[in-house]
Amino acid sequence: MKIGFIGLGNMGGPMSRNLLKAGYDVAVHDVRRKAAAEHEELGATWAPTPARTARDRAVVITMLPTPRHVEAVLLGPDGLLDALAPGSVWIDMSTSVPEVADRVRAQATARGVHVLDAPVSGMAAGAQAGLLQIFVGGDQEVYERVRPVFDIVGDPDRIMLVGGHGAGYTVKLMINLLWFSHLVATTEVLSIGTSAGVDLAVLRDALLTSPAASNFLERDVLSVLRDGDYDESFALALACKDLGLAVDLAREVQVPAELSALVEQVYRRARRAYGDLAGEMAPVKLWEDLLESPLRLTSSTDLQGV
Repeated sequence: MKIGFIGLGNMGGPMSRNLLKAGYDVAVHDVRRKAAAEHEELGATWAPTPARTARDRAVVITMLPTPRHVEAVLLGPDGLLDALAPGSVWIDMSTSVPEVADRVRAQATARGVHVLDAPVSGMAAGAQAGLLQIFVGGDQEVYERVRPVFDIVGDPDRIMLVGGHGAGYTVKLMINLLWFSHLVATTEVLSIGTSAGVDLAVLRDALLTSPAASNFLERDVLSVLRDGDYDESFALALACKDLGLAVDLAREVQVPAELSALVEQVYRRARRAYGDLAGEMAPVKLWEDLLESPLRLTSSTDLQGV
């Protein structure tokens, strides 16, 4: 199976390299020519345009920052859509919205091109390890046909067909929305508790043994509490984009989203304070700056069992 891959950033770069290492014939494209250097060393073919990426390819994958970028690659000059052959499959693994794929699918279906939305979860580390969680929306027959590709870039035990077209996008947006909400709520709780005099490690341990425990509190927040790492592998600008898409979706389906809208505003405040390229966990710094002290597990006792 010949594959085209468009988007060689923090996620798409390692994903496409894993396909090359697995022996697939891969043509790659990115707006930054130098992003393909390591891929070419592994045997990839450089494609100068999205259209050329689709030449003689059974599957073309896009992994792009925003719906606007997806639409530009598919429908812009030298776009991907007109170059996809009948019977081929376009897989969009970006975090996007059904609206863009709906417009593209209306044209693709008439030409015999199949479409799957398959956004991922697992951060850059999961992409590098080939252990991403993948949420696929589309026809089961097409999904089963390309499942071997998903098994290379994702964890086979965590690849899910979650529904029809657009369901993958929706599930991923909901996961991100809940994760960002966990971050804001957890930071607020830890800041209040420590300001009231409770030791940070003791407070966290108490929360972890209570009904309020969460995977975020147990694992993800440790990058900040232990290492002072706000995860710059996923930029704050992209987090704000995802939150905006989630709140827009709530508006579209007419579901009240007061809490989600507030979380979005917290993230936008952090973006204003720390910049587009700050890490996705940078909103923690809003509280740290207010307290004039970082939230850190510092002593050897604090770090036992972490």
